[in-house]
Amino acid sequence: MNTKNALKWVIFWIAAALIFNTGIYFTLGEQKAIEFLGGYVIEKSLSLDNLFLFLLVFGSFGVSEKHQRRILNYGIIGALVLRFIFVILGVTIVSKFHWVLYIFGAILIFSGLKMLLKPENDDAENFKENKLIKLVNKVIPVTDKLHGEKFFVRINKTLYATPLFAILVLIEGTDIIFAIDSIPAIFSISTDPFIVYTSNIFAILGLRSLYFLLAGINNTFKYVKHGVALILVFTGIKLSILFFHVEIPVALSVGIIFAILIASILISIIARKRENLNKADTKNEYI
Repeated sequence: MNTKNALKWVIFWIAAALIFNTGIYFTLGEQKAIEFLGGYVIEKSLSLDNLFLFLLVFGSFGVSEKHQRRILNYGIIGALVLRFIFVILGVTIVSKFHWVLYIFGAILIFSGLKMLLKPENDDAENFKENKLIKLVNKVIPVTDKLHGEKFFVRINKTLYATPLFAILVLIEGTDIIFAIDSIPAIFSISTDPFIVYTSNIFAILGLRSLYFLLAGINNTFKYVKHGVALILVFTGIKLSILFFHVEIPVALSVGIIFAILIASILISIIARKRENLNKADTKNEYI
C-alpha cells in the first residue's frame, strides 16, 4: 500500500469514527459523544507509539510489505479480542474497587515519564533476541527462513513454526503491553463499557492503513512520541487527583489531549523543515 492510498484509508476510518460519534450524540447525548471522542483520540494517539515499534520489529527481521499485511491483519483481530477482555475485566474491577483508578494513574504517569525520558536510540533493540521469540523457540522449533506466508510448516514429519509466526507472537505481546497503558488511560475519560470498547474498536480498525502511512513518513513526526508520553502523564494525573476529589471535566480533558497531540505534530513538522533547510545550506557550502 503506497502512502497516498494509506492516507485515503486513514481518512476513511477517521470519518467512520466521527459518523459513529454523531450517532452517539443523537442517541445517547452530548456527554457520551464527548467521552467517545476523547477515548478515540487517546487510543489513536497511543497506538502511534505501538506502530512505531512495529516499524522497528519488521525492519529488524526484514519482513516484506506483503508479509507485513498478513501479520497486521491477524494482529488487529487479536487486538480486538484482547481489548474486549481487558475492557470487561477493567470495568468490572473499577466498579468493585474504585481505588484501582489511583493505581492506574500511577502506572500511566510512570509509563509516560519513562517514554519521555527514554533515549532516542533506545528503541534500536535486537528483536531477534526478544524473550518472547526465545519462548516460542522453546515451545516449538522455529525455521531459519520464511516459507511464503505460512505460519507453520512440516519438515521431515516435524512441525515447525516459521519466523512469521514468531513475529506475530511478538506483535501480539507488545499489544498486551500497550493495552496495559491504553485501557487505564481511557478510564480517565469514561468507565462506560460501550464507550470504552467502541472507541477502542474504531481506533484499532484503521491501524493497518495508519501503519503504512507512518512507514512512508516515519521521519516526519519524530516528536509525536513525546506527545503520546505527555498524554499518558496527563491521563495519569487526571486519575490520581481523584484521590483528592479533584475532577477535570471530560470536555476540558479532550481539549488538552487534542492540544498536546496537535502541538507534537506541528513541532515535528517544523523540526523536519529546519533539518531539511540545514541540510540544504550544508550542501550549498560545498558547492
